[in-house]
Amino acid sequence: MRNLLLPPQVPEGISIVAVDERSLSEYGRWPWPRKLQAELLRKVLEGGPRVVAVDIFYSEPESPEADGALARVFSSHRERVVVALVFEIEEGKAFEGEIDDSLYDQVIPRIYNLSRLRDFRFNARRVLLPPEPIRGSATFGHVYSLPDRDGKLRWENLYIRYGDEYFPSLALQAARIALGVPLEKTAIIGGEGVEIGGRVVPTDGFGRLHINYPGPEGSFPYLSASAVLSGEIDPEVFRDGIVLIGTSAIATYDMKVTPFSANTPGVEKNAAVVANLLNNDYIVKAPAYVDILAVLLAGGLALIMGRRKRAVYLILLYVSLILVIVVLNQGLFMYGRIRLNLIYPVLTVLAEGAFIISHSYFTEERRAREIRRMFSSYVTERVVDELIRNPDMARLGGERRETTVLFSDIKAFTAFSERHPPEEVVALLNDYLGAMTEVIFRWDGTLDKFVGDEIVAFWGAPMPQENHAELAVRCALNMVQRLGELQARWRSEGRPVLDAGIGINTGEVVVGNIGAEGKKMDYTVIGDHVNLGARVEALTREYGVPILITEFTLERIRELISSGRIGHLTVRRLAEVVVKGRREPVRIYELRSLESASRSR
Repeated sequence: MRNLLLPPQVPEGISIVAVDERSLSEYGRWPWPRKLQAELLRKVLEGGPRVVAVDIFYSEPESPEADGALARVFSSHRERVVVALVFEIEEGKAFEGEIDDSLYDQVIPRIYNLSRLRDFRFNARRVLLPPEPIRGSATFGHVYSLPDRDGKLRWENLYIRYGDEYFPSLALQAARIALGVPLEKTAIIGGEGVEIGGRVVPTDGFGRLHINYPGPEGSFPYLSASAVLSGEIDPEVFRDGIVLIGTSAIATYDMKVTPFSANTPGVEKNAAVVANLLNNDYIVKAPAYVDILAVLLAGGLALIMGRRKRAVYLILLYVSLILVIVVLNQGLFMYGRIRLNLIYPVLTVLAEGAFIISHSYFTEERRAREIRRMFSSYVTERVVDELIRNPDMARLGGERRETTVLFSDIKAFTAFSERHPPEEVVALLNDYLGAMTEVIFRWDGTLDKFVGDEIVAFWGAPMPQENHAELAVRCALNMVQRLGELQARWRSEGRPVLDAGIGINTGEVVVGNIGAEGKKMDYTVIGDHVNLGARVEALTREYGVPILITEFTLERIRELISSGRIGHLTVRRLAEVVVKGRREPVRIYELRSLESASRSR
């Protein structure tokens, strides 16, 4: 992703002389005779490079003449030629034998924080030394590398342990020579890095550098070994440069899997490490405490976001948070070469998000079922759906809220029920209550209860309704009209005719679930203004009117009446009464409307 968004510059001054397919075709199969390799190395050195790193093993003798020819080139240019050396590292296998005398001048001489290297795990059990005279004629560097679990090679072991000594890698030796730093000024800082002449290269606790590859294979300039040998390439191209000699032909089997490619020549991996060391272009792992802080921060933000109730919002928030984490992580990697752990913060958000969304979903489902069970018999389906979408509108635990209550009672119902058979009483009552319920629901009222022949309804809860008084008044007018229709039908059918009175009051009440927890709970209203509504309804018989409202309800609809928004309405003051339970008198008003007014919705 970094190379797509911010392609790095190809390091200058580093080139690879490769034994490629053309070279094998022209000079025969690999390995070449050492005299031919000596000639190739001599041609390169004629150009005057700062250092030549030979990524080729010489673990077996060829012939005294051939080995001597190669050794003479190594010996005459020892200060600027470094050769690959094979150390065998096998877990559980200990160091074998003694360190050869020729290797003692190859070890890193200074070590700081030795105690932090006690658990060092890259311990070689043996080394495959070149034969004499090659063994004593060259500067060596190990080429051991261990890929990650996914098979990709991301790390360079800048040093390994052999016996009690620590040996530098081929790339570290090449970079040191290119910088003009003697081995004596190279040091290991246990658990932190490697010092090269005053500059510190950061490593992990095992002396590994995270390789910052500039790209896939071919990122560095390749020169064919056959072109160098034939003179096709002028040795001057190597002047003051860094040259790595190695193989790139598939038949030579020196291919590495990198994050960019599955077929990167091993020599190019070494070139990338040399470029990192020379240009201070490292990928630095963030300290452990930064990774922990990133996880805590991501987790904390996920928890805060989890306070949102709607699952769809939570999903959008968590997806956005993950995108922010990825973008920040990528930005640090691109612009700061800082490798901050990405998996743990993302997994934290995913885990928290999955739990919170699941919990929220099941909680919302349970709450929806509870709301539907609680309100389906009180309000219309539309109101129930709105309450499910916005559960905060219904404070099931109880609260104080201004509402308008409506009481309706059939006049002389007790006497009626005594004079008629129970079947007829129930049938007529159900007919009446069903029609009145439809009207209440039509005007978005909450049907509180039936108390025998009495109907109790209210507005303003569970959903807030700013015009609760208006809705109650319109509902009352509609109820009177609907009752008139019922009376006409009952007369035509020869059935008894019922009449009812309606009382309305507005004021602050306590609304919520009231009853026996787990046994019988009702969503209802209680309070002084509820009692007042019931007393006012009883006065309809005394004054012989269908609808009575209190001064408190009139105050809420006065502007609507004066502006004509409630048309064909007559309000007449009847009296100032003192009802049971109140000391102060209350003004009551008769409410009447033309038949057409009750249809105006």
